[in-house]
Amino acid sequence: MSLTTESSTNFWLARPFSERSTQIFLGVLLAALALVTLLHVAVPPDNPLHVGAYTVNLFGKYLSYALLAVAVDLVWGYLGILSLGHGAFFAIGGYAMGMYLMRQIGDRGTYGHPVLPDFMVFLNWDSLPWFWHGFDMAWFAFAMVLLAPGLLALVFGFLAFRSRVTGVYLSIITQALTFALMLAFFRNEMGFGGNNGLTDFREIVGFDLRSDATRLGLFLATGVALALGYILCRAIVTSKLGRVSVATRDAEARTRFLGYRVERFQLFVFVVSAMLAGLAGALYVPQVGIINPSEFSPIFSIEIVLWVALGGRATLYGAVIGAILVNYAKTIFTGVMPDAWLFALGAMFVLVTVFLPKGVAGLFRYLKRRKRDDTANSDPNNSHSTPEEASA
Repeated sequence: MSLTTESSTNFWLARPFSERSTQIFLGVLLAALALVTLLHVAVPPDNPLHVGAYTVNLFGKYLSYALLAVAVDLVWGYLGILSLGHGAFFAIGGYAMGMYLMRQIGDRGTYGHPVLPDFMVFLNWDSLPWFWHGFDMAWFAFAMVLLAPGLLALVFGFLAFRSRVTGVYLSIITQALTFALMLAFFRNEMGFGGNNGLTDFREIVGFDLRSDATRLGLFLATGVALALGYILCRAIVTSKLGRVSVATRDAEARTRFLGYRVERFQLFVFVVSAMLAGLAGALYVPQVGIINPSEFSPIFSIEIVLWVALGGRATLYGAVIGAILVNYAKTIFTGVMPDAWLFALGAMFVLVTVFLPKGVAGLFRYLKRRKRDDTANSDPNNSHSTPEEASA
């Protein structure tokens, strides 16, 4: 019995559940999902507490961004790779989902063609491009959501890490990657809708995308994906792989000297992060209703890094907090003062950098440490503690 318990505890994917931070994060996330669902379904629309379909859709968008931020924090916070191109993996996953949704339209499009999407008919395409085949099947499309960004990350990471490109040079290369993809996807002959992208989606796996029930289902699916992605990342960073990754981040040369093939660890973590970003993009597209080349914009990738920095690097839950806070603020500012949003974002980043260098999560840790120290100082039993206890 004890052997079974010990083996289950040592299983790498089960370790995060024993962490206090993971328990709190999952509890808050599940409570938020349940609360939004209850306020949307059980509360009448004329009640001020009712959460409408638009708000549910907006929350789902925030959660998909949160999953993207977790993916970036995995490589930046624990591997030391400042990726300024994760927007590319996000967009590729979104395009894979968009291609599936376009194939589901069929002859209900504007031009009524049973196979070709409307933009291909408009551009006088004769047949469906080879890379569009298979996207009429859900299982194939969902597999490509993970495989397409993962394959791109595998090829790019293999070439970069084998060449030992690090630091600011690697950041510039990742930014160049997403910029090149943005220019390519803007071209009509690429077969991805050009400047307009993919839109006018109707249904997903047989469910009407415009119905409130489907929107709620996508919101819940995004929340579950965020929970699973967070658990996977926590399992990675608490394993031997995570410890070697942190060692690589802090002292790559020393880690190599100890005999570790650092590039293999970097490549694995980078590919996992890219696949999570692709999943976030796939969940984002049906809730927003469009995917276009602007998602490849380097500015968007830089903004993702700002989410992680504001929330707290190398915490994972801090990345979630940063993504939700920044995008909520963006929604408010763009509705009230759209021209002031970039100034507000810059001011927010400067203030947090100066006063909260470890982000919002760092503030939580500071308050928790202060509370623990105050409790220890007020406890008379600790007045004669040993130097070892005091240092601990």
